[in-house]
Amino acid sequence: MEEKLRQQTHINPNCIKIVLYGPESTGKSTLAKSLAAYYDTVYVEEFSRIYAEAKAKENLGLTKDDVLPIAIGQLFLENEQLKKANNLLICDTDLLETKVYSEWYYDGFCPKQVEKHAYQNSYDLYFLTYINTPWEKDGIRDQPEQRLQIFNKFEHELVAAKKKYVLLKGSFESRLSCCKTHINELLKHTI
Repeated sequence: MEEKLRQQTHINPNCIKIVLYGPESTGKSTLAKSLAAYYDTVYVEEFSRIYAEAKAKENLGLTKDDVLPIAIGQLFLENEQLKKANNLLICDTDLLETKVYSEWYYDGFCPKQVEKHAYQNSYDLYFLTYINTPWEKDGIRDQPEQRLQIFNKFEHELVAAKKKYVLLKGSFESRLSCCKTHINELLKHTI
């Protein structure tokens, strides 16, 4: 079980890994796709969305028993996409985000092995997406009134885990530009 939550290493030891991280409906997926296209690399989808949509088709909601399978699925996708990445991997989420949502929805519960790997797995930079984007209902998203509280929890977790991050605010274009500036700086040091 533990090995299913552990990151694999890239054939290129200098491969940069970044995470788009933050509350629902803050533009992470759109940014991930745009950045992957710009840098001609791959991105890692948010497995919890795929999983939740599959359960919704069966008229089932998520429970705390789904946290571990979601975490395993996320790391599986990440490790598979890492094999296809050039010198940059864009992650639409990570296990730290899984931990935050697990604790948020299930009264502080998070499987210990998920928490362990949320802190152990390594990324070069997190982009924390702020809530100044319109909230869009999509059948999976469900907490429009609590966006600030959950954003604060997301930021608190980054600080507690001592993760390097950049706060993204403003329009999509300004967020994209900010990401490119920081990614370009990281890529300069890998050559």
